[in-house]
Amino acid sequence: MAKKENKPTIDFAFGRENYVLMLIAIALIFIGFVCMAGGGSSDPSIWDPSIFSFRRITLAPILVISGLVVAVVAVLKKSKE
Repeated sequence: MAKKENKPTIDFAFGRENYVLMLIAIALIFIGFVCMAGGGSSDPSIWDPSIFSFRRITLAPILVISGLVVAVVAVLKKSKE
């Protein structure tokens, strides 16, 4: 009778889908912060109205908040594995 070897299994806290969602969340947050960057001026006496662009005022915060929501979903989602 052959002995069946039990290989030790590693139990992760999350499944593959959770980790993929977490990577998507990190990417969204990073892209949001990159969209907020820039618009600075080397001369403080010069006014640069580009700091109030759609990208910095609207799009970037939406990306960051959606990334945070995806991160919460990734943590709370029940793993199928």
